[in-house]
Amino acid sequence: MSKAMFVVNYEIDEAKREDYLASIKEYKSLIAADGLERYDVYALKGNPNAFREVFEFADRESFENFDDCDDERVNVLVTKMEGLKKPNTTKLETFFELDV
Repeated sequence: MSKAMFVVNYEIDEAKREDYLASIKEYKSLIAADGLERYDVYALKGNPNAFREVFEFADRESFENFDDCDDERVNVLVTKMEGLKKPNTTKLETFFELDV
């Protein structure tokens, strides 16, 4: 079974940075899921309001099932964080590990 990686890049409004940081910290503490091996958030060097979230999954099935979240607080945080992002800056990428 090959691993899966889901990457989300985006920018937030500078005035909303503190709200974003508090929200992402809480989100990180809540998103434990079967097959989610690692979750990290990075800020871009030279642009402290550009972020990258990296989700690493044990396999494709775990990745595919990740959006099936029934946690109301997680869903509220995701909606809130979407509202903090600058329009048209979100880029999603999915990678699958090669068996080489």
